[in-house]
This record gives sequence, structure tokens and C-alpha cells, in this order.
Amino acid sequence: MEAVKKMRVLHLAIILVLSLTMVEQKVEAKKGENEMLPWEQVNQLLPRYSKFIVEDLETGKKFKVQRRAGSRHADVQPLTSKDTKMMKEIFNGKWSWKRRAIIVHSKERKIAASMHGMPHGAGALKNNFPGHFCIHFYGSTTHRTNFMDLSHKLMILKSAGDLEHFLANSNPYDLANAYLAGLKQQDAKIVSLTSFQEFDWAMVLPEIENITVNRMAVLPVEDLKGEMTLNVPVSLTMHLRGIGHRRYDGTLKLVRFTPYEGWKVDSNSFLGDNNISFQIKKAEPIG
Repeated sequence: MEAVKKMRVLHLAIILVLSLTMVEQKVEAKKGENEMLPWEQVNQLLPRYSKFIVEDLETGKKFKVQRRAGSRHADVQPLTSKDTKMMKEIFNGKWSWKRRAIIVHSKERKIAASMHGMPHGAGALKNNFPGHFCIHFYGSTTHRTNFMDLSHKLMILKSAGDLEHFLANSNPYDLANAYLAGLKQQDAKIVSLTSFQEFDWAMVLPEIENITVNRMAVLPVEDLKGEMTLNVPVSLTMHLRGIGHRRYDGTLKLVRFTPYEGWKVDSNSFLGDNNISFQIKKAEPIG
């Protein structure tokens, strides 16, 4: 009987140790995540003239910046010419308005953010950068609106590791807008998560240099609870490589298998309607 009690105590002790180990591992994993802090908090953490490091999420390349201004988001400049050169490398050697997911490193904190790569406005540092660029955090807005820029929002979610959950729970119209934003930003991850088919996006995305949404029809989401397909009328202006501007007045077809699953865009239909070449991604060989 005494031996049985000892075994039970030992068993409980082992379970306790394993549980504590799992908790510690979860805490460490949480510490390693990029924080999605609200703009109001970041505005205090990174005041004007503060310096911090920007890391591009995809390439891992880093450069130093200084915040110079900005009330709704951070207006920043690369710190030196060397930092400007590294930033330009991140944008493949060309300044661009396209958004990229980034990590802001400041005082041992890693903050999810988004930047574009176009010098504009005034600049004050001797850094070979003609102006400043913008970094958005969660809740940041542009100077012209009181809403988050969708592309910046998607990049912030991507940096924080919340993109997949957000898109899986989006209504069909938000999903459709995210899909078009992914094409506009030439971001393979966003497009992959919103597309019904999986293509070799590295080949497809360069064909679509820009997309502007002129109009998108919206119906009450409550009326779509039992629907498996949805045709969303859209009016788009696209700039295609080697072709130039093209107007598309048609539909985005959205599909799902059950009423409980997330919506996806039928890329096969959309790309085919616009004569954009694509190739289905081949399955990885087993073994």
C-alpha cells in the first residue's frame, strides 16, 4: 500500500514538472513574438528623434532609422547613407510605394509594423535619402483618412503572426479586398491565403504591377450565411507588365466548401478573364 502511495506521488510530481515546463516554453514563445502594439502606445515608446532598428520580415535585412515627425504614424529617415543603401536593397534597388512587413526593434522590444519605400516630403539628415518615409503600426492612419490603410494593416498582421487567423475569419468582401491588396503589393503570402488555387505566385505577381479598386459592390453579409459561391461585381484599373493600363469591369468569384469555412477567391477565373499567365504550383516530391 505504501509503495502504491509513493508511486502516485511520483506520478503527480512528474506531471507537475512537465506542466511547468510546457508553461515556460509557452512564455518563451510568447516573448519571441512580435508585439502588435496600438499606435497610441508606440507614439509614446518611440517619440520624435528616437532611433531604432527596422528589420524586413522576409529578407531579415536591417537598417537604422530616426523618427522625425508624424502624428498619425511615424515619419522616419534612414540614419546614414549606409542605412539608405540597405533600405533600397530591401526594395530590390527601386524606391516604391509598396508596403512591406517589418519588425521594429527598440529597447529589447520587437514591434510589428509596416513600411513603404518611397522618399517624399522633407528630410534633415545627411543620409543620401531625399525626404522621409512612413512606418505604420496597428491603429495608424494616413494623413488623409481616419482609417487604417488596408495594405499596411495586412503587413502588420503578417509581422505579428495574426494574418492567417484574420483572413480565415474575414467576411467575403474584406477577403476580396485583401486578395486585391495582396496582388497590388505583390505579396505571395497574402495572395496564397486568400486564393482558392495555389499557383507559382513568384511567376504571376510580377505580371501585375499595380491595381486600383474603383468600385466593389457589397451586399449584407447576413444574406450570405448559406451561400457556397458569391460573385462580387468589381471595377478595377490594372497596370500589367508589357501591356500597360487595363480596365476590368467584371466579377470576383468567391467560393467555400461549407458555411463554416472561410471564403477564397477563384484566382483561376480572375486571372483567366484578364489573360494573365499563370502556372499551377507543382506538389513537392515525397521523400
